[in-house]
Amino acid sequence: MWVSSSVKIICRRQFVKNVHIVRFYAVSALAQLNPTTTFTDSIPEELTVYTHKHNLISSCFAELDTVETVDTFKVVETLNRLRAEPRLAFDFFNQIKESGFHHDARTYAAIIRVLCFWGLDRKLDSVLLEVVGKGRNSDVEIARLFRALAESECSTVLVRVSDVLVKLYVNAGMFDEAIDVLCQVKYLGLIPHIFSCNYLMNRLIGCGKVDIAMAIYRHLKGFGVIPNKYTYAIAIKAFSVKGRLEEAFDVFREMEESGVTPSAFAYSTYIEGLCMHGRPDLGLEMLRALTTANVPIDVFAFTVLIRRFCNDMKLKEAESILLEMESLGFVPDEYIYGALICGFCRAGKLLKALVLHNAMTSKGMKTNCVIVSSILQGLVQIGMVSEAAIQFQEFTEMGIFLDQACYNIVMCALCKLGNMEEAAALLVDMKGKKIFPDVVNYTTLIRGYCLKGRLIDAVKLLEEMKENGLNPDVITYNILADGFSRNGHTHMVLNLLHYMEAQGLKPNTVTHNMIIEGFCIGGKVEDAEIFLDNLEDKCLENYSALVSGYCEANQTDEAFELFIRLSKQGHIIKENSCLKLLSNLCMEGDNHKALFLLETMLALEVNPYKIMYSKVIGALCRAGEMKKAQHIFDIMVSSGVIDLVTYTMMINGYCRVNCLREGYDLLQDMENRGIKPDVITYTVLLDSCLKQSSDSMKRKEKISKAFWREMKDMDIQVDVICYTVLIDSHCKANNIKEALSLFDDMIDRGIQPDTVTYTALLSGYCRVGDIDKAVLLFSEMLHKGILPDDHTFSTLRHGVLKARRVTLVAHRQQLNTMLSQLFKAK
Repeated sequence: MWVSSSVKIICRRQFVKNVHIVRFYAVSALAQLNPTTTFTDSIPEELTVYTHKHNLISSCFAELDTVETVDTFKVVETLNRLRAEPRLAFDFFNQIKESGFHHDARTYAAIIRVLCFWGLDRKLDSVLLEVVGKGRNSDVEIARLFRALAESECSTVLVRVSDVLVKLYVNAGMFDEAIDVLCQVKYLGLIPHIFSCNYLMNRLIGCGKVDIAMAIYRHLKGFGVIPNKYTYAIAIKAFSVKGRLEEAFDVFREMEESGVTPSAFAYSTYIEGLCMHGRPDLGLEMLRALTTANVPIDVFAFTVLIRRFCNDMKLKEAESILLEMESLGFVPDEYIYGALICGFCRAGKLLKALVLHNAMTSKGMKTNCVIVSSILQGLVQIGMVSEAAIQFQEFTEMGIFLDQACYNIVMCALCKLGNMEEAAALLVDMKGKKIFPDVVNYTTLIRGYCLKGRLIDAVKLLEEMKENGLNPDVITYNILADGFSRNGHTHMVLNLLHYMEAQGLKPNTVTHNMIIEGFCIGGKVEDAEIFLDNLEDKCLENYSALVSGYCEANQTDEAFELFIRLSKQGHIIKENSCLKLLSNLCMEGDNHKALFLLETMLALEVNPYKIMYSKVIGALCRAGEMKKAQHIFDIMVSSGVIDLVTYTMMINGYCRVNCLREGYDLLQDMENRGIKPDVITYTVLLDSCLKQSSDSMKRKEKISKAFWREMKDMDIQVDVICYTVLIDSHCKANNIKEALSLFDDMIDRGIQPDTVTYTALLSGYCRVGDIDKAVLLFSEMLHKGILPDDHTFSTLRHGVLKARRVTLVAHRQQLNTMLSQLFKAK
């Protein structure tokens, strides 16, 4: 018993001691704040205040006896007595909690009353944060707390508490509890603050709980809340995100009925919703209507439209929006420029992308690594690999921060060029700049070493990667396995597979496929077959890899036999493997097998790629098998995969076998289907028409002029090849005047004649015996830096020799001189 009593006394004294110490420090600090006041002068007044408060809180602790005997009623009573001293009440509340007392809804309500009365918001927030942290399974249930507060507090305090609780619950991701707070406020007959409702709905949308946000919006009137313009904008955002665009538009009507003017954010959000759900055209139409009506709009509306059109690769429309916004006085930001630059880079229009990039930086906007990576990737995409490395160096010298992705693009480019030393130097450069290389960077370099056959360097890099704390993934090991197999190291491949498993990584189907195909590429087809036979879990993809491997090893017959064997079992290999096999068959002229492969795919209800149809049609057209080509063409038409290229191939095929009527019919058919012919289509028809020996020259000219008019009417730009075909035909008909007129016309249009064009016209001069003009044309060709080919020299030489045989002796010496000069030029 004495032990228990002693503990109780010590506990009670400890309360008083803690308060005494806290207050003593406060008094000391106050004394030091005013240097003009002596310590002895300040003691009596401070001591008096301290003594009064010390006595007050000490008496409170004394009356509470011990923590074990303290009940909620006594704590509430004490807090009420300390109402005039909010900081003491707050200290008392915390100290009794630290000593083991468990506060419930009534004690929390008591301290909340005190803090609200004195407007101590930060302390109130800390208390309510404790309530939130306790969760549902505690003595501080929200319903009990609000009932306790409602006993003696006005509505203002309750609404204030509910606002804080809603925000705290939302920030903690406890949306159900936040909604429960709103329900409690409604239950007490109060109206929640609209700001709390807006905050809750907006965060719900941000967390993907759009349906709940829309439900709250529909129940706002039931809560007695009057929506403001931000509420409506959030509702529009919710409906737009879900694709319920009509309901989103109805919110605008509600705003109009309520006399609320929509904000720029509301309009921008609705336009964004239209873009998200595939209707950027309507979004652009709405934006233009708003700007025409001088309705306030923000830059974000333009941003979402430009971004969507760029994603859809409708770059012309995106650029027109940029020009529109600038004409309206809006200043494009880096996000708009970034979207356009990335779009043009993906489209391979690097010059346009760089012009936009210069425009952006000239306006004081800084570029970033995302834009830089798009430019670098765009250069690599169009084959300008060396230029990508140079551009990377320029960006580095400009002081632009480049991340791992930028480095990886250039590493990959250098690896493709075979410059492994430069690629490896970039890895060192990254480390020097505290940019830590990741798994992708190391894997890129390992791939480069494998492609160069430098397998020892690849393995060393793998070890370095592991020493730096990076764990190689399956892709890294797959690339190593591919490198070993391509270089014929069978044992190393098998050892690597065992090592992978020891590291906890199981080789997957991709691993096995890369090994099978790699063995074939490395000339070890038998090893590939043995590896496939020894696989425990074989799958169709593995056999597809073997078909591809056979094709890589130029064993097309074996690939076709495997295809047949699998198809008889009702299996079809992967489309990519089919494409490789089909390409080999077409290249080798085995059109029968190629056609059989295509028909087998269709019989097994596998849709071939469009390019597979095109390859078979091209092969059949080259072989003059137009009936079979037409059969495949009809299948394409019925499948809806027909395009301009296929039409042009078929027209060319018919023209090659002198079936011009069928070619003309196809031209009409493609136009009827809304497919616009291009300059290549008309060039094929013109060339075929002009080569017809059965037609008179007058008829040929009539047909060619009709085609020429059609091209002009459809705004089809004539190219150098089309001009050359026409010039050549006129020259062969000895119509030099028309040929020269066409030659001058193409130059006037800014189309530069090439070697073939000059040779055709030169041949025409030689045919009519005008050697002087032929030589002048040849000299002009050399002067313009257009190099003649063997056919050019042969044409001119034969022309000079022919003229020398038929001309007078007086002129033969001049022709001999020309011939000598010609050989000298060659």
